[in-house]
Amino acid sequence: MNVQPPAREPRFRDRNTALYRFAHWPIWIFVFFIAPGPLTFDLFEHGFDKRMAAWLAAVLLATGIAGLSGRLPGVESRPYILRFTEDKPNPLYRRVCYTVAWGDLISFAVLNLGGLGYAVATGAWRLRQIYEYAYFPITVALWTLGAMGKLPRVKPSTKGEGTERRYFYGTVWAVCAAEPVLWLQWRVLPRTHQMDIVKLAAFAGILIAVGHLARLGTLPRTRRIEPGEWAVSD
Repeated sequence: MNVQPPAREPRFRDRNTALYRFAHWPIWIFVFFIAPGPLTFDLFEHGFDKRMAAWLAAVLLATGIAGLSGRLPGVESRPYILRFTEDKPNPLYRRVCYTVAWGDLISFAVLNLGGLGYAVATGAWRLRQIYEYAYFPITVALWTLGAMGKLPRVKPSTKGEGTERRYFYGTVWAVCAAEPVLWLQWRVLPRTHQMDIVKLAAFAGILIAVGHLARLGTLPRTRRIEPGEWAVSD
């Protein structure tokens, strides 16, 4: 009779390598640097200036200190989550970082869709004014939801991590694919009504298409997670 050897548990990272930790630092630099939306709008419209240099220096200092103490997601010396759906306290630094990231992702996507829709409907571009008056109300509302633990990955427990990470990374892939395309179109395409329609269709189409791929689990870190599955690096 053949005796099957006992199933081996999958390998997972016991410690994060220095390269892995360092590679995550620029992500959080970017997340916090673009958090002041109107300032970021000026960056892409007019270029880098002293205000942005001062803000970038502050972000580098704050995230550098947090990273050295292991208080940024992905920059910890050891992975915090070993099993998906494990009921563990969600540390404050993770909740703050992911809350700010949600604010960036949703606000930029919504405001750009709104600005494009306004341009198509009226023939006038008011995107700068839209960012000036609407960015912080939207972002503060999202930050409030995050403080209340009502956003994916910012809840008091990590129990829903297996599902919530799919929502987060799906949003990241969709927005990070659509925004550079929109910026390139805005820079090179003429500002005509027909081209405004093209920009809106392309931006919304990328968000929908990439979001669908994430829903199917075909993009990195968007696959379905089985309850209790090891948090294997993927």
